[in-house]
Amino acid sequence: MKKFLFQSIIGIFFGAFLAVIITNMIYIKGTIMLDGSIFLKNSLAFMLCGWFFSVTPLFFELKSIRLPIQTALHFTTVAIIYIILSIGIGWIPFKIGSILFFIGLFIVIYAAVWTGFYFYFKNEAKKLNDDLLRI
Repeated sequence: MKKFLFQSIIGIFFGAFLAVIITNMIYIKGTIMLDGSIFLKNSLAFMLCGWFFSVTPLFFELKSIRLPIQTALHFTTVAIIYIILSIGIGWIPFKIGSILFFIGLFIVIYAAVWTGFYFYFKNEAKKLNDDLLRI
C-alpha cells in the first residue's frame, strides 16, 4: 500500500509537470489566449494519465502471476483508461478512423516500450547472475 501511494503521488506530480511544460510549449508565442477551463481539463487529464501510468506497472510486481498475464492486465488497464480519457477530453476525435489510428499507434508504442524494458531488465539480470558466478 505504501508503494502504491508513493507511485500515485509521483505519477500525479509528473502528470502536472507535463501539463505545464506542454502548455508552455503550445502557448509560448504569446499570440494565443489561454482558456482557463481548457487548461484545467487538460491538466487534470495529464495528472490522471500520470497516475495510472505510474501505478499500473505494479502489476509486474505480483510474483504469483506469470509475465504474459501481467502484461495482458497492464495493457488492458492502461489501454482502456487511456482511450476513454483521450476521447472524453478531446485528444482523439470521436471518429472511427481516428480512434482506430490511435489504438494502432498506442499498440505500436506500447510494444516498443515493453520490449525495451524487457531487454533492459533481462540484461540487468544477466549482469547480476554473472557477478554471482564470479563470487
